[in-house]
Amino acid sequence: MSLSYQSAARSCVRSLRSPSTLRISTAFLVQQRNPSPARRWASTESAPNPRIAGIVDQISQLTLLETADLVASLKTRLNIPDMPMGGFAAAPAAPVATPVEEEEAAPAKQEKTLFNLKLVSFDAAAKPKIIKEIKSMLGLSLVDSKKFVESAPKLMKEGVPKEDADKIVATLKELGGVVEME
Repeated sequence: MSLSYQSAARSCVRSLRSPSTLRISTAFLVQQRNPSPARRWASTESAPNPRIAGIVDQISQLTLLETADLVASLKTRLNIPDMPMGGFAAAPAAPVATPVEEEEAAPAKQEKTLFNLKLVSFDAAAKPKIIKEIKSMLGLSLVDSKKFVESAPKLMKEGVPKEDADKIVATLKELGGVVEME
């Protein structure tokens, strides 16, 4: 037995308009708008602390900006550091160094291993050679490499290992260019 769409829609409308459904849905809506405090706190075993309940009520009346100010002032008052929002993928905690280890580690400076290369200037006579070298190094078109060289000083590469950076500097120096390692 199949009903047409119109008759199915009519039966749904009739069931929604029935007085018993209206009474149930109205009572449900009233309960949702005004939940009773006893029901709200029913999940805890003991009665809530009135002082905490007062603070919660005051905080719930704050605007979003006021809440952000509250969080910032609590972090400064309680010396809580800002934590990155990363979830469970946090790195393991670093071991605590003793004062003797810190004194020994201070004289040994970290040697820089990655450098940024910057084309500072070039000889006018060596311009075509430098354009060709930049074209092959950076993989640019001839027009783009010409614009790149003419706009010197300009950053060529970032995060280059020291050995590769030394080779690039030597190559461009032979051709008549000046390159800085930063």
